Amino acid sequence: MKEKKFKLGLISRIIIGIIFGLLFGSFAPNWFNRIFVTFSSIFGNFLGFIIPLLILGFVTAGIAELGTGAGKLLGITVAVAYGFTLISGFFAYFVGTTMLPSFINPGTASNITESAAALEPYFTVEMPAIMQVVSALILAFILGLGIAAIDSEPLRKAADGFQKIITKVIENIVIPLLPVYIVGVFINMTHTGQVATVFSVFWKVFLIVIAMHLIVIVFQFAIGCSISKKNLVYCLKNQVPGYMTALGTQSSAATIPVNLQCSERMGISKGIREFVIPLCATTHMSGSTITLTTCAMAVMMLNNLPVDISSFAGFIAMLGITIVAAPGVPGGAVMASLGVLELILGFTEPMLALMIALYIAQDSFGTACNVSGDQAVAMIVDTVQKKD
Repeated sequence: MKEKKFKLGLISRIIIGIIFGLLFGSFAPNWFNRIFVTFSSIFGNFLGFIIPLLILGFVTAGIAELGTGAGKLLGITVAVAYGFTLISGFFAYFVGTTMLPSFINPGTASNITESAAALEPYFTVEMPAIMQVVSALILAFILGLGIAAIDSEPLRKAADGFQKIITKVIENIVIPLLPVYIVGVFINMTHTGQVATVFSVFWKVFLIVIAMHLIVIVFQFAIGCSISKKNLVYCLKNQVPGYMTALGTQSSAATIPVNLQCSERMGISKGIREFVIPLCATTHMSGSTITLTTCAMAVMMLNNLPVDISSFAGFIAMLGITIVAAPGVPGGAVMASLGVLELILGFTEPMLALMIALYIAQDSFGTACNVSGDQAVAMIVDTVQKKD
């Protein structure tokens, strides 16, 4: 019998990367630190190259897949899931504008913007993207809608195949190398003196984010239970196994079997739960949207950038689309959102790097919120189906 190999999860590896970045940035000589900074520079350029391809792969396949299926039932499910995602995003925005300024003020921002000069890489490798982010988005919409409209199985398989290629790149290259990338990022943050400010802010941001996750879960269940005439406390109690599984796995896809069992105990029809729960694993992203919106606001405030509703309305609306069919790997949602952060909110490479580290550090809580809200969508769709 083979012994089971011990394997560190992504969150553990990211935390170790942060710790090494802090230690090296504080005690290692600059010539040594610049090796990691050089790697981070090259890896950051690679991320910039892959972002349009990532958007093209995920959004095209996601829209093409949503274009087929159970007709009206599919439309209702996607509409409810997207509606919940939008509500969660705007809820996060208004909570953020209310609470974040209490501990991210002009003095805090000046600690970031007036920091020391960063370490320079020994060299860099330019990797220009084959298209701009907005071009990738438009092309993805055209291809996805076109494949769905003409119902072409070969084209759908081609879109799925391309998505699988990009997923493999993320699983086998991006995710394994992320901790080393994070080491370089935090070496520079320590060298410039920014790291203390960032840590002093983001433990408070995480508490606010987790509290919003729990509020949104109760809100969504309250809507689902009131429409389906179910007991709110009973349903919330039965969702605990699904929530805890998502916390442990950081994957909506891996939580589907447990979530289906939770649905069964809540009395959701077999056909509906087996249709809605797997579909919502890639279309309902309330928790991820809350985290991405709040962290993006905090990063922008730290960099003394304006946080206005016009930009964030477009960001939240696009976020609900671009993270559809994000890969079933930890951190998939933030990878799929990089293009929107860059395009709409004007994020620079250091800001994107910080977003990746911050998001992945609490990814499991966002995933748990996502999968829990899937049950509320299933309750609503089940009630509509029974009435029809």
